[in-house]
Amino acid sequence: MPMIDAFLQELEHEAHTTRRVLERVPDNQLGWRPHKKARTLGELALHVAGTPGAVAKLAVQSEIPPPDFTDPVPTSASELIPALDESVATARQLLGKMDDATLNGMWRVKRNGQDVMAIPRAALLRSIMLNHWYHHRGQLSVDPRQLSVTVPSIYGPSADENPFT
Repeated sequence: MPMIDAFLQELEHEAHTTRRVLERVPDNQLGWRPHKKARTLGELALHVAGTPGAVAKLAVQSEIPPPDFTDPVPTSASELIPALDESVATARQLLGKMDDATLNGMWRVKRNGQDVMAIPRAALLRSIMLNHWYHHRGQLSVDPRQLSVTVPSIYGPSADENPFT
């Protein structure tokens, strides 16, 4: 089995869970932030929705300059699920073309001709596309709790849902 198949299977599985989390984001609380240095709930949710496709677009390049991290701001929670669907479709389409040699090849961030980061493409997909995605999805499952939003089951029961009962 090609290595990319495992990434794509995980992406598909986790996209379903991410969808359940994004569906809970309240439209009337998109501007709420848990701390002055934190993203707003809307910025975080749109970041979570867009991560797989954004990282896949980076991964198909062999090197990039340091990225500019700016957060788009949704005007409505209704933007989140379409953004996730588009992001996952983009990731599926771009990554589906990668063979094992491409995944094992080096991917670089360069500034002024010098490597800032150099890792195998597979490590980029594991650490940034997937682990980074889960990290922020975890934030998105905690922050709304402060707004009395129910938290869906993610890897097992939450305080609000138990898929096993």
